[in-house]
Amino acid sequence: MKLKHWLVFFLLGAIWSSSFMWIKIAVQEVSPITLVAYRVLFGLLFGLAVITIQRVRIPRDLSVWRPLLLVGITNLAIPFFLISWGQQFIDSSVAAILDATVPLFTIVFSHLVLSDDKITLPKVLGLLVGFAGVVILMSNNIGASTSSLLGQAAVILASVFYAGSAIYIRKSTQEIPAILRSAGPLVSATAVMWLAAFLTERPVQVPQLAGTWAALLFLGFIGSGFAFVLAFYLIHEIGPTRSTMVTFLFPLGGVIFGVVFLNEQLTWQLAAGAILIVSSLVIANRPAAEPAALSKTKARPSRT
Repeated sequence: MKLKHWLVFFLLGAIWSSSFMWIKIAVQEVSPITLVAYRVLFGLLFGLAVITIQRVRIPRDLSVWRPLLLVGITNLAIPFFLISWGQQFIDSSVAAILDATVPLFTIVFSHLVLSDDKITLPKVLGLLVGFAGVVILMSNNIGASTSSLLGQAAVILASVFYAGSAIYIRKSTQEIPAILRSAGPLVSATAVMWLAAFLTERPVQVPQLAGTWAALLFLGFIGSGFAFVLAFYLIHEIGPTRSTMVTFLFPLGGVIFGVVFLNEQLTWQLAAGAILIVSSLVIANRPAAEPAALSKTKARPSRT
């Protein structure tokens, strides 16, 4: 990768890693539903601004919008809510580590759905190491409150939604312009979350604290708007496989932000779980060894 790609890569990793800290700040005042409603609304406003500046043509074909609107629910509204709800009961650093399991679920779903991305030995080893990391991470709360375990389970379920959505996005949105792939889903996510907010909260909460507004503005404009533009830029420039490796930075960044800015406790389970999950991603993304016979055939010079 070129220097500009590395700069964007680490900037994106820093933005998404810090998002867990901002969520933890916001849920101290507003409910998870209200948090996500504001977040996707601000993200949508950012996307509309980019579309207007770039003068992107808005498609009118329903077949184009159908997958985008579905992704808005499965890849934004539901996992955003699950992570926000879970962080009422767990530290932001724990949420960041658990969210880094997305590629592990993606490996399984890809094998079941895609014909060109099957499970290999490195991927199996990665799954086992990653599972061990999750077990160690959650072991710290065995015997603790049920809400803490449910909070961790909610973040893991969000990872499942992210993984499934990634497969669906690959299969159904390849011909859609990048900015529409990032802004389009925010339309349905905004509609669903504000409807949920008005139905479940009477009246809808309006934040009073400056820190809450700062968190919501960051999560919306930066974490859900600007970050999506960076993500699709990387996918176009360096490919989807290397782009998704940005999740390697989540455990490290999440732990650092949580410990430094939120005074969260650094335990051995936290450190060990982070190391194992990051290691599992590295192992799973290593290319599988070629069969010996095939390797010799490739190495043997042609006689024709």
